[in-house]
Amino acid sequence: MPVFRETPYSAFNFLVEIEPGIGREVRAGFSDVAGLNNEMTVAEYRAGNSPVNHVQKLPGIYKAGDVTLKRGVIGAADLWEWITATREGHLDLAKRTVVISLLAENREDVVVRWKLQRAMPLKWTGPTLAGKGGGDVAIEELVLSVESLDQE
Repeated sequence: MPVFRETPYSAFNFLVEIEPGIGREVRAGFSDVAGLNNEMTVAEYRAGNSPVNHVQKLPGIYKAGDVTLKRGVIGAADLWEWITATREGHLDLAKRTVVISLLAENREDVVVRWKLQRAMPLKWTGPTLAGKGGGDVAIEELVLSVESLDQE
């Protein structure tokens, strides 16, 4: 599904969907997504009778990295309810699919989509509050533990 073109797409048009397609309304857009990555390990092997004097590198297991989402605090309880379900050990509610879609400039066409399989909250950080006044937005941060990352 990735759409190829000569010039790179901008990184500021994207959507984050937690459990897409089950009828949950969008409560707030996320301002940042960080940590989309996949890491593969290798197993080194060399047979004693090998004619070459170096190891073979065989693909091993892979893992997805933790993904960080940031959004402005809007008073919605959806993320906190997810965290609570995870803390209480409700794995049927804790592990969810999260879909991140990069959009074209028209904000309609999906350029590429990343699917975070069996993601669950790992860490929540509340906003930094300061009484000095100003135009800062209260931002909450959610770190997700991801079992598998796929690209569509």
